[in-house]
Amino acid sequence: MNKMKDHGPGAVPRPVLIETARGMVECAVWGEGPAVVALHGAMGGYDQSEMLARAALGGSGFQFVAVSRPGYLGTPLAGARTPEQQADLCAAVLDALGIQRAAMLAISGGGQCALQFALRHAERCWSLVLVSACTAPLRVKLPLRFHLLKGMARLPWLTARLRDNAARRPEESARRAIPDVEMCRRTLSDPLAGPMLTELQLSTMEHLALRLPGTQNDITESRRAFDYPVEQIALPVLLVHGTADEVVPFGDSRSLAARVPNAELLALQGGPHVSLFTHLYEIRGRVTSFLYSHRPL
Repeated sequence: MNKMKDHGPGAVPRPVLIETARGMVECAVWGEGPAVVALHGAMGGYDQSEMLARAALGGSGFQFVAVSRPGYLGTPLAGARTPEQQADLCAAVLDALGIQRAAMLAISGGGQCALQFALRHAERCWSLVLVSACTAPLRVKLPLRFHLLKGMARLPWLTARLRDNAARRPEESARRAIPDVEMCRRTLSDPLAGPMLTELQLSTMEHLALRLPGTQNDITESRRAFDYPVEQIALPVLLVHGTADEVVPFGDSRSLAARVPNAELLALQGGPHVSLFTHLYEIRGRVTSFLYSHRPL
């Protein structure tokens, strides 16, 4: 295993490639305390997993493992296409790092993997937090922008130009993610949420071609028929979801909360798919208190 770089105050965690019993995985590891594995969504990578941890928890008080899921950046897709295989890969990552138990913190397309980890490795999962997460088959039509980005990935100079333009005019990208004009303005003007939202949107155009295999696989897996036996999940679960989510229906989290014995639902009124930023402080407060209340002794 490669040596981990320390993630000091204000520093950006550096990714490493670790060899596990199930193959190579890219991740960044930092902090001290009970372990939390952060799982990004579509168009992501370890950098967006790190951002999820930073947004939802402030990035302190825990040992974080920010993973590039299979098909994203430095983690190969081969052999880990299904949520079940990805959950087993997460367990192998913990083995390689010498971590016995961890909470799972997942957003959007990382939800299926997190649910499967809670089911397949229940003895190693001390809590589960799902933010705007995919927990039921999706039927939403893919936006035209995704198809355009797939074509642009073959032209790095073009994606670099698009990224520069987006950096100069972050409000244009933000309006696509936040339809409510006032909510968009308020989020962008916030000194913490605004820069993080812009960082997320710019990151998707960094190494775009290395994010697409995993994204396409997530799209395929999210549209398969699946009905996990979630009634068997006995550990504490927190579901966080915006009521106006245009990508993953709010009703999916509401239905899951009714089926999982120890589940709590934080419904964010009017929140879009990027509620992590539009409702940053509400989410951070609830996720932090939830994980601190259930952290192992």
